[in-house]
Amino acid sequence: MKKTAIIGHFGFGFQYFDGQTVKTRMVAEELERQRGKENITCFDTHGGIKAIHKILFYCYQSLKKHDNVVALPDSNGIKVILPWLVILNKVFKRGLHYVVIGGWLAEFLKKRRVLRTILKKLDGIYVETTSMKTALEEQGFQNIIVMPNCKRLERLTESELLYPEGEPYKLCIFSRVMKEKGIEDAVTAVKAVNERLDRTVYSLDIYGPVDPEQTEWFENLKLNFPEYIRYCGLVPYDQSVGVLKHYFALLFPTRFYTEGIPGTLIDAYASGVPVITSIWMNSADIFDERFCGFGYDFEDVEGLFRILLRISERPEELLDKKISCLKYSENYTSEKVISALSERLG
Repeated sequence: MKKTAIIGHFGFGFQYFDGQTVKTRMVAEELERQRGKENITCFDTHGGIKAIHKILFYCYQSLKKHDNVVALPDSNGIKVILPWLVILNKVFKRGLHYVVIGGWLAEFLKKRRVLRTILKKLDGIYVETTSMKTALEEQGFQNIIVMPNCKRLERLTESELLYPEGEPYKLCIFSRVMKEKGIEDAVTAVKAVNERLDRTVYSLDIYGPVDPEQTEWFENLKLNFPEYIRYCGLVPYDQSVGVLKHYFALLFPTRFYTEGIPGTLIDAYASGVPVITSIWMNSADIFDERFCGFGYDFEDVEGLFRILLRISERPEELLDKKISCLKYSENYTSEKVISALSERLG
């Protein structure tokens, strides 16, 4: 079995619940299962620019001692790690693979001609969505493979599904806590429905790490939380199903139009929990209203309000989709998705 190095933000020794770290750890763990732990070496880029000398040395070590290198850099790391790997690889001639996290790459590369040229030399660029593949191919790329986001989760069985006994119906959000994730939209819509009906039809629990640059905004927002809206802190990524299964629906009111394939939706499907989401650019790659819940127009808070109001009168419209959510989650298991990468490593 060929040996593979993985370069990315693992955050070893720290608790990180952001999408970048969670996916990096998940890819590594699944490749260890499929290819043997003895054939996988993980190099942690924790520290960013402050650890640049260490990271550049890791690139050298990865190429020197392994047959393949899988890199998962963020938008800063892509400008350093991948060019350095390509330069060094003129000597080592290894397999270079770049796993993209999120849906930002095509837009990011539009005005970066030199970086585009470098990335075209990679053996594979693995993107989360078909629209991202199309956008990059329009820029001349021929090494794009669709590999949707995925998770290794203990999915519920139909007999384990939990159904609410009545009001208040429990809603939740699992995401980074920041304005761009639509947290305020969800708070506004839930409060508006409860006030319109003059009773607590819905409660809302918010989970996730607070963006360090937006703590003041969130503290101010919390000051106006009624008792039925709470911030509940963090949930380890491998415990999400155990928490989510108790909820009526997951809200995903993102205001990131180039959102990729959010892991939180996969969590919800594995828990048999339908989703109420804004429709962003790549939503069709992960969300199908026939099976998974209900969608509303991007940034349309009134649309979210109308859905919640309607479902308060006919909750069975949402509950009838719990079983189909479970079946839909089969498309995003790590065993199935990561095998596409593993097979290309030889």
